[in-house]
Amino acid sequence: MAGKPKLFYFDGRGKMESIRWLLAAAGVEFEEEFLETREQYEKLLQSGSLLFQQVPLVEIDGMKMVQTRAILNYIAAKYNLYGKDLKERALIDMYVGGTEDLMGFILMFPFLSAEDKEKQRAFIVQKATSRYFPVYEKVLKDHGQDFLVGNSFSWADIHLLEAILMVEEKKSDVLSSFPQLQAFKRRISSIPTIKKFLEPGSQRKPVPDDKYVETVRKVLRMYYDIKAN
Repeated sequence: MAGKPKLFYFDGRGKMESIRWLLAAAGVEFEEEFLETREQYEKLLQSGSLLFQQVPLVEIDGMKMVQTRAILNYIAAKYNLYGKDLKERALIDMYVGGTEDLMGFILMFPFLSAEDKEKQRAFIVQKATSRYFPVYEKVLKDHGQDFLVGNSFSWADIHLLEAILMVEEKKSDVLSSFPQLQAFKRRISSIPTIKKFLEPGSQRKPVPDDKYVETVRKVLRMYYDIKAN
């Protein structure tokens, strides 16, 4: 019997958080090793585990996987969260691509200056409400089903909920003009594995704080400033 997947990353969200979400939604227990020092990171580099010299790194099914999208694709397919045929997978890929773009605006938010954070907050909310959320609102309204693709729970639903919650952290009433997404959020949040992941004490990571930023900068030697969009 294969052991639990093992995740190598910082003790924070970053690019690993969507992987945590997907595993948790599939009901898969996983272990984590947190990078806290430059020495840990260099040890991984020297071992050859980091194919492109970067994390996330996930050990699963005897493989050492890097590249976030490849890891997510594998997990989604392995646990039947990737549609029933090629057309459904194409739709899932499109919808995940959209939420991935939106979350990309939030990913570097903790590394911005206070002034740039306010600019980026407004930018994130504007993009969410004008470009991204209207798409998912229309999809749900047009087909009248509970899920985004094929009326089955999929990676697309998980990713969209993750994105919604991240944007709500920037503006709590951001869904006020999106009734379909409000209902979707309630529905997906009540799925047992998701509900468990959203409860205190789970492996879901909190909003990144100064300690997380300091650790990432130290380990990756990020001595440059990040600018807002």
